[in-house]
Amino acid sequence: MTDKQNVFVQEYLKDCNATQAAIRAGYSEHTAYSIGQRLMKDKDIQEAIRTGMDDRKERSRLTADYVIDNLREIAERCMQKRPVMVKGEQATDDDGNHLWTFDAKNAIRALELLGRHMAMFTDKLSVQNDNEEAIFQRVIRCEILRQQEEQENDTQD
Repeated sequence: MTDKQNVFVQEYLKDCNATQAAIRAGYSEHTAYSIGQRLMKDKDIQEAIRTGMDDRKERSRLTADYVIDNLREIAERCMQKRPVMVKGEQATDDDGNHLWTFDAKNAIRALELLGRHMAMFTDKLSVQNDNEEAIFQRVIRCEILRQQEEQENDTQD
């Protein structure tokens, strides 16, 4: 691979966006979309991305079970399956009513990600070969990581 392609791989691993990775790697903004798509089909680049994602997975000790368990917990909390807890006790409002939260948007998103993992939505994409399937699964995992980071950042703010 060329130096520019190596930079593309490193930039792609940041946000899993081929167009933005191409731009940050120094390719023209006008052709970044098509170049990004072309680079993603290159076997050496696919292998480098796979290796980079596997390395990150090892460093973060991220497993499918961890992701699934947390998505399930997010969905349950968003759908009022559990009360709002503060220091081990259920929170109450000023009138003493127990607090429960409902967050339809994030419940739907968590359920959607779980459904994708379980291949429940087959009408959207038919993957033609194993390499494309592996890349697609890694893109989903990257999206899950990105959303978890966003949620962590939102929680910290």
